[in-house]
Amino acid sequence: MPPSSGAPAASDPAEVARAIRAGDRRAMARAITKLESTRDEDYAVGQAILEEMIGEAGDAIRVGITGPPGVGKSTFIEALGLYLVEQGKRVAVLAVDPSSPVTGGSILGDKTRMERLTVKPEAFIRPSPSSGSLGGVAHRTREAMLLCEAAGYDVILIETVGIGQSEVTVASMVDFFLVLLLPSGGDELQGIKKGVIELADALVVNKADGPMEQTAQRTRVDYASALDLIRAANDEWKPRALAASALNEEGIAAVWNTIVEHHDLRVANGQLEARRRDQAKDWMWKLVDEGIQRAFREQPGMLDEIARQEADVAGQKSTPAAAARLLLERFGAR
Repeated sequence: MPPSSGAPAASDPAEVARAIRAGDRRAMARAITKLESTRDEDYAVGQAILEEMIGEAGDAIRVGITGPPGVGKSTFIEALGLYLVEQGKRVAVLAVDPSSPVTGGSILGDKTRMERLTVKPEAFIRPSPSSGSLGGVAHRTREAMLLCEAAGYDVILIETVGIGQSEVTVASMVDFFLVLLLPSGGDELQGIKKGVIELADALVVNKADGPMEQTAQRTRVDYASALDLIRAANDEWKPRALAASALNEEGIAAVWNTIVEHHDLRVANGQLEARRRDQAKDWMWKLVDEGIQRAFREQPGMLDEIARQEADVAGQKSTPAAAARLLLERFGAR
């Protein structure tokens, strides 16, 4: 559908911000597209829109959701989103879509996998290509999250592909980190990475239905015991192990109540505000590091020099320290 004649000009940040505040989801999508753009001029427009609205961000509950392939992340997120809409909440889903390692293309199938939630006016679903960013988290997901908050969404759900360092990356930008797991038993329980459990505020065994319901409940008990052994005893929050059936929309209310309980505790003890301040500072330095690396590589002749130094290091003609020193000296002498 083409934009109406009254659509805000994409280059006018104030107009776009007003449209987003008024609930224009197309304006929101265009603004996020600008933030995700690799073109400097488009990204600058996206940043200008965000700066118009940044003072209105911060009131939403930010939830990261990860899990292994086949665990039913999209089905679970849709069930949770529908439940929240029924509770009168506005929900934004930022679903990071894996880019093809061969073509760089993105599947971008989350909207087709969340058909019921997509049509709800209280919901906004944005699949974004990961573009090779660390852990599959789209490069500008943080900016998109703030924009959704400023637009008045009450809950931001961030889905990740759940590969490599994605858990760490998502956990560093949300208030509550939820790990979905498959029903299993016996030796299969050992397959979960200890690091994921250490990050999780809750583990949810999905697909607790049909012939797998009893297995799911046993798995939940096993994971609850694992959480008791691994998590720090001095933390006020004790991570939970829950069971749910996203397919049958069972156990979803219990998951949400757990998230709210965690949020209320962190607000009361001041940890939520402190965590968000730390996250914002870490994000700033990450962007500084990225900018320095980009400027480093874009310096005339630097790519050729990098190739020469890499060849020398690989061929043991130079030490990594000497090569790094030479590259930095060249960069500093520009």
